[in-house]
Amino acid sequence: MTVLNSINIKLPVILLKILDNRQLIIVDSQTTIRFLDRKSLKFLNGIKLSIQQKRYKKNVVDCSRDGQFFSCLSSDAKEANLYSIRTMKLISKIDRHQGELSCLAMSPNGEYLFSAGDDGKTFSIDSKNGELSFSLPHHLDMINDIDFNENGTLIATASYDKSVSIFNLTTMTQLNQLKSHSAQIVTIKFIDKNRLFSVDSRATAMIWDVYSGNVLSVLQGIHDDITKAVTDKENKFLFLGTALGYIILYDLQTYKLLSKKFIKVTSAILSLEFDNLKNQLIIGTQQGKVFFYDIYEGEEYLEELYLKKEYSFMQKQLKINPLLAYTKPFFLIETVWEKVLEKAKEYLHNGNRVKAIKLLHNFKTLAEKNIIITDLIRQYDDYEKFEILIKQNKIALAYGVANQNPIYKKSKLFAELEKNWQRALEKARKFSLTNDIDSVKKILAPYRGLSDKIKEIQELLTQAEIYKRFCWSIGQQDFKVVFELIKVNSFLTKFQEYDTLMKYADTLYMQSLKAIEVDDNVSAMKMLRILLDFVDFKDEVKELLKKIETKQSFLDAIKNENSVLAYNLLEKSPDLKNTDDGIKLEELFKRDLNKAQKYAMNGDASNIKVVLATYLKIVSKYKIIASVFRLCYLVQIEQALNMKREKRDIELGIKNYLLFFGIDTKIKIFYNAFVRDYKSSKLNLEYLQKGSFEKWKPIMIVESILN
Repeated sequence: MTVLNSINIKLPVILLKILDNRQLIIVDSQTTIRFLDRKSLKFLNGIKLSIQQKRYKKNVVDCSRDGQFFSCLSSDAKEANLYSIRTMKLISKIDRHQGELSCLAMSPNGEYLFSAGDDGKTFSIDSKNGELSFSLPHHLDMINDIDFNENGTLIATASYDKSVSIFNLTTMTQLNQLKSHSAQIVTIKFIDKNRLFSVDSRATAMIWDVYSGNVLSVLQGIHDDITKAVTDKENKFLFLGTALGYIILYDLQTYKLLSKKFIKVTSAILSLEFDNLKNQLIIGTQQGKVFFYDIYEGEEYLEELYLKKEYSFMQKQLKINPLLAYTKPFFLIETVWEKVLEKAKEYLHNGNRVKAIKLLHNFKTLAEKNIIITDLIRQYDDYEKFEILIKQNKIALAYGVANQNPIYKKSKLFAELEKNWQRALEKARKFSLTNDIDSVKKILAPYRGLSDKIKEIQELLTQAEIYKRFCWSIGQQDFKVVFELIKVNSFLTKFQEYDTLMKYADTLYMQSLKAIEVDDNVSAMKMLRILLDFVDFKDEVKELLKKIETKQSFLDAIKNENSVLAYNLLEKSPDLKNTDDGIKLEELFKRDLNKAQKYAMNGDASNIKVVLATYLKIVSKYKIIASVFRLCYLVQIEQALNMKREKRDIELGIKNYLLFFGIDTKIKIFYNAFVRDYKSSKLNLEYLQKGSFEKWKPIMIVESILN
């Protein structure tokens, strides 16, 4: 791959980011921030903080996409600092970690700064007011990386404890914990809203489904320590930077390794960014170089080859750049190939073998296409014979040839053969309804002996009475009987009446959906109740009827100011969350939850109870409320440990916590700190009575966990 442009920073490049205003930010290891115009790469502005970053192989600096905030670790890695870029004044800092901080990240909208440390903890600051907002579930060991999904609703933290924790920032609950790695996880990257990439210190890389926790793929071909990961805008490709300066490339649809050495630079890759408008990969290195690469390099030459129809030369270009297989020229080749193939078949159908071979000539240089071409020509060796048999009305023999050469069944001749069969069958059916069996046999005589027609002929001769009842039931709109008949007589689905019936059902279904859209629930329910008798629609119709009833109950609850019922219905029916009333309720809850989170950070259970009083009767909110009180009580225990409270108070706090929430990583950390400082304690977690976070109820709320 050829370098399009390069910049020499002379110091390790630890951050590359394209802002919303199309400026490119470049940050070096001494925390010098450079702002460049992305189009011209002209230097626009610079800020020199002169903070030496000693752990820059992890994410120790970040900038919000809107260009308002900048964050970095202090030189001793004891604090995470948040600055206003406009004034470069310090807004706030995080200094609550025990030991050094390991990495940090800003949420996509710049709302929060998150810091992670060697202590396995993750804290966040609200960028608007600089206040500490909340903490994430702890890891058992140092955290190596933080990443967000595209809209910032999910945050992932990767740790030396061999797990990735996924947290939902909307519901303020832990979504999942991914545990399949056998070594420390060093780098993670959200691919889209459902998938996440992770790689450990043994170069084992996995793609996960973040909701199910399942491993979708274990990537093959990694030969080096992965330092950074980035995807293109459409999440079609994954680019991995390595300590030896390679870019490893994967297809994210098939998880296939496209290239182990897509790009090679002269030193370790420390930062990556992808320019979605230019389809360019930007690389920052240990030696202080910034390189720009066009991932579709060679596309123009490919277009020239396409116009010359030199398809074999196009194929050879893939060895230089495998991503060319995803460009327009290769797409056009496939489009042209499909059209040429169909046209060639048309020539072959008409007996023009020479024209077909000439038309396919340009594709014979492509090995995979040549196999198809050779096989296609061979299959049409008997086509002239097939055509003669049809003209001579030797139906049985013509079907025999078609069965030996299935490709003929896609021809117009065969389609006409089948139409004649259907006409004969329909004509015979009319005679069968009047019991004129002699006429039926005469009409169907040319098709006797055809194995694929015998069954239909026998059904027609022996099941005329069932057909009559079927038609009568349709006329009476007794659909229950209709589908009972179909259930035990599958041949009925081959009649025109069945097709008409299903078209009627489709029309009825679409009309019911239109009625629902305009809130004409009465008309919708009338039509849906008819469709309940249609087997293919039954389950979906039941669900629609349930949704209509639920929506009406929700509107009634809003009207009657019954917030408990409204929230419970909102949880049962996700569609309601998109309504104006649903959005208002969720925004109100989120606002109150944010207030409660701030009180929880200070261990203030009384004010949490006041703020969340409305929601304590709403069962669907118990888990979220439980997580707030769990954090609050952990803060109370931590405060008690820091203040050296009496042993019995802290022992009681730990006992109560286990009764309320059961055992988890956080309480284990506090318990270990407690027994280290209070050596006379005989408290043993193994023998204490334990409750469950899943079974927490508001009745368990106390002002202090220590009492």
